[in-house]
Formats: sequence, structure tokens, C-alpha cells
Amino acid sequence: MSFFQELQRRNVVRVGAAYALVAWVVAQVAEFAFESFGAPGWAIKSLVVLLLLGLPLVLVFAWVYEMTPEGLKLEKDVDRTTSITPTTGRRIDKVIIAALVIALGFFVADKYLWQVPQPATTDAAPAAETAVAPIPESGAPDNSVAVLPFVAMSDGPDDEFFADGLTEEILNSLAQLPELLVTARTSAFVFKGDDIPPIPEIAETLGVMHVVEGSVRRSGDRLRVTAQLIRANDGFHLWSANYDSTSADAIQVQETIAEKIAVSLDVVLDEAKSEAMRKAGLRDIEAFVAYQKGIQLFDDAHGEVEMLPGLRAANEYFDKVVARVPQFPKVYGLRSDLYVHLMNDDVFAGSSEAFTAEEVAAAYPAALENYEAAVRYTENPDALLQAELDLAFVNGSWRGLDTRAKRAIAGQDCDDGNWITTVVNPLGLAEAYIPRAQRVLTCDPLRSLSWFNLVRANLWAGNFDEAVRVAQEGMQVARGGWLEWIYGRALIESGRFDEAQQVIDTQVRDPLWAEGLRVLMLAKRGDADGFEKALGTLSFDPEETIFGPLLYAWGGKREDANRLAARFDRHPWSQWALWQITHWCACGYPFDLEVTPNFRRAIEESGLPWPPPSRDYPLKDW
Repeated sequence: MSFFQELQRRNVVRVGAAYALVAWVVAQVAEFAFESFGAPGWAIKSLVVLLLLGLPLVLVFAWVYEMTPEGLKLEKDVDRTTSITPTTGRRIDKVIIAALVIALGFFVADKYLWQVPQPATTDAAPAAETAVAPIPESGAPDNSVAVLPFVAMSDGPDDEFFADGLTEEILNSLAQLPELLVTARTSAFVFKGDDIPPIPEIAETLGVMHVVEGSVRRSGDRLRVTAQLIRANDGFHLWSANYDSTSADAIQVQETIAEKIAVSLDVVLDEAKSEAMRKAGLRDIEAFVAYQKGIQLFDDAHGEVEMLPGLRAANEYFDKVVARVPQFPKVYGLRSDLYVHLMNDDVFAGSSEAFTAEEVAAAYPAALENYEAAVRYTENPDALLQAELDLAFVNGSWRGLDTRAKRAIAGQDCDDGNWITTVVNPLGLAEAYIPRAQRVLTCDPLRSLSWFNLVRANLWAGNFDEAVRVAQEGMQVARGGWLEWIYGRALIESGRFDEAQQVIDTQVRDPLWAEGLRVLMLAKRGDADGFEKALGTLSFDPEETIFGPLLYAWGGKREDANRLAARFDRHPWSQWALWQITHWCACGYPFDLEVTPNFRRAIEESGLPWPPPSRDYPLKDW
């Protein structure tokens, strides 16, 4: 008898097969259980090693021992004529069949039930058209897509930030393709958490035809990512896939997912587009986790009255991003915000316990450094126009600023930069800017600032009824920020004072902003006595906020407006502070240029068209 025949006779082959199948099932169940309970990565690795070490031991045991009616005996002690190895072999066959059934069931559940809600083949092409139900009419563009935040299926300390980072990398890659209209992060990430609406409802809210959703599970170094592209009208899965890899390969997984989505949406990828997609993100695991932590703190800070502590904390993470990926342009605009707020607060409020003189002195060089870096590393042509406009406004290179603004307005990207709205409205470009503001709003419909900017552009253009309409619509879907305030102002500018009063009393939450609107309404009515009385009973000192020069200008208090403007003009940040006052006032000249020699020189040397468009304020006669 040959050696192989002897192996078969002693059931060694059957025992080895049965052990391998049972071990595989045990490993899969253990992986699922360990990940669910947050066990460390070494636990599953240790179990796999033990199972592998058990295989040769089991094979040796099957060779040396034989099962008999009297129990286990050494094979050499068993009489061949009384051996029951054939019966034992049939029993082992049953074990193998049972293990195969369990393994197949686990495989099907893991692939189609636990990870992907609807069956789909990995990297599958779209199903045949005969299988697709009729598509309902929709107003969303065919090329529109939103990438929802991927769900973190594990609960490690950074797993949620990791999942958010992976989502944003995919979103950023897709946004580089001019063929696609991609919903911005601010709006897409509203749909994060356990209680989110159905896909069709999300798509309708965001105004998109397609939605990408997925999940991320990490266990130690092991990574599983599930992604699917869904046509929102009928829920049909255009593409879906599972990816098993390591965290170190997450960047490659992200790139593959983005490319598969693009191809499924009929985008023809050439080398230039593929390269642009690859360059769009951070491509560094630690950096995009730090970036997500910074963004969370940044967003939280903009909902607080005292913003500086939150912005300082956010910048600690943005600094880590810059240290690891200095060529990532988006981080610089965010990081500059702290320094801009430091300078603005110092201009309007003077000394404060919230910041030191050293911080203020370092703020402008730091802001300038960030804007220069954004220009240096921005490669997208339209985004570069925005970055160059921001830099020119901040560094005081105002000659040709109107030409830069017109070029930035014409861009087809969905990013408005930091300063474009502040620049274009006083230059008389509000009407030209409105189509761009509408495009930005289409890309980011749940961001209150998108609505705010469109309302303000319409106010500057004199489209008061449209401003009210847009503000009302925005209040339905994107409450927060300054939207309630601009809604009240739009009603005041339209002469709808009773409605404005109701909005001020019931919807404007910040007392300072509400008081400012009440005083503005009295000025717009031409009620000089009421204006003076309200000004004298304010709960805040107008001399220490941006509201001071605005209120004085609206009420025709020219001497007071000039006095404050002259004080601001002596500050190193005066040029930008006085421009912002002009922008917020939207009242032509809020002060006389003669009292602000530094600001006047900047205007005259730049050759910019001035003064800004004026509006009718009965108490203001200049």
C-alpha cells in the first residue's frame, strides 16, 4: 500500500479537511465577534496562529491514533481485520459537509446581508436595462452625486474620524471632475448618525440624482470598506463593492472607489483627470484623521459667542496636517480664520482678556503665510482664482482687484473661498455674482452661509423681494448662522416692517443682532426720535463692535461714524476692517474718506470704482 493510500485509510486527509473547514468558520465567527466587542487586533491574529499550529498536530494525531469501539488506540495496536476506519471516514464526511454548509452560509451572509443592503456583485457593472424599473422624473441634474459620511462599524477612538476622512477623500477626488456636480461636505455630512432619512429623501433635499453610501470597519491593522452608488429615484445599485485590506492601503482603496464611481456615472477618465483625483486629497492616514478632528472643532467654534478658544484648538490639529502634508491647500484657509478673528476683534473691541498683544502682533504675518501657501499649493484653475483673490485682498494688493473678482466669479467650481463675497458687493458686482452664488448653493444646499451670501448679493443688487424669497426658502432647510438676521434685514429693506418685527422678536436668537435690526428698522422708517432713543438704550457698547459705525451711518450720525472710522484707520488692520464695515453697511459711504487717510490711499492707489452703490436711508444725507 502506498503512503497516500495509507493516509486515506487512516482518514488523515479527511481529518485535515474537516479541521481546515471548522477552523475557517471559527476564525470568521471570531473576527465578527471580536470586531463587534472592540477587541484589539492582536486577538484575532493570535487565534489564527493557534488554529494554524493546530493543523499539523491534528494530522499527526490522526496518523498515530485510530478510533475503535473501545475508544482511541494507537494505530499499531489495532488489528486491521477489526478496524472501523471506513465507518469513521463516513462520519468525518458528514462533519465536512456540515462545515461546508456553515461556511457557505456565513460567506453569503457576510457578503450580501451584513455589509450591503441589496445584493450586488463586487465591482459589478450596471445590471441589464430590462431589470431596471421606470425612472421617475426628477429635477436633479443627471451628473449630480452626494457622498454621505461612511458609517464607522467599529468603535476605536479614531474610527469615526477615520471613516469621515475616507469619505472626504472620495468626495474631494470626485469634485475634481468637471463632468460631475458633487455636493459639498458641509451639506453631505448633515446626514450623519443613526436617524437619517431614506435615500430618496436625502437626494431630494440635496438636489442630486445619485448617492454614495458605505461603511468602514477597522480591527487593528485590518480594514474592510463597503461602498455603493445608488440611483436615488428607484434605489437601483449602479455599483457596489467590498474591499478587505489594511489601514495602510486605505488611500488606494479610496482612489479605487472614486474611480469606480466616476466610471459608473459615465465619466471618461484620462490620465490628467486620474492624476487630478489622486492629488486632491491628503493621502496620509494620520493627516486626514487630524483634519477631521480640526474641522469638528472649527465648526463648533462658529456656533459659539467666544470663537477664539475653539479656533485655537482646531488649529492644533490643522498644524499637524500641515506638518505631514504641507501641500494640502484646503487646510490653510481654515487655519487662517483664527488670525483673521484675532485682528478683527482687536480692531473693533481693542484690548481683551481673550487674546494677548503678542498674538495680535503675530496674527497678520500668520494669516498672510496661510494665504500664500494656499495659492502655492492650489492646482485646480478655478480654485486658484479664489485663492489668489483671497491673497490679494489680505496682502493689500488691491490694484486690479475688480478684475480678479470678475475672473473668480466666472469660475465653475463650488468653492467660494474666504473673501469673494466681501470683495464683489462693494465693487458693484453683486448682480454678476448672483449666478455663482446660486451654483455654490446648488453644491452646498444645507450650509446656511450659502443661503446668506445669495440673500446679501440680492440685497446689494437691489433685488429686495428676491432676497426675501431666498431667505424664506433658506430658513426652511438651513437654519442657523446669520440667516435669521439677514432675513430680518431683507424684510426691512423691502419695507415689510411688521413682518420684520415679528422675525426679530421670535427668530433672531442673538440679542445683539436683534437690537441692531430694531435700530436699523427705525432708521429705515425715518424715525429720528425713536432711533435716538433705541440707540441710547442698547445693552452693548456700539463703540466696541462692528455695529457702531453701521448704526451711526444708518441713522445719519455722520460725526460719530467718522470718529469711529478715524479710530479704526489707525489700526494696522484698518484697510480690511473699513472695507468690511462698508460691506456690512450696504449704504454707500458709511464714513467720509477724508477722515480715513490710510483707507483712502488704498482706494485711490488701487484705482477701484468707488463709492459703492448707495441705498435709501432717510436719516442719512451723504
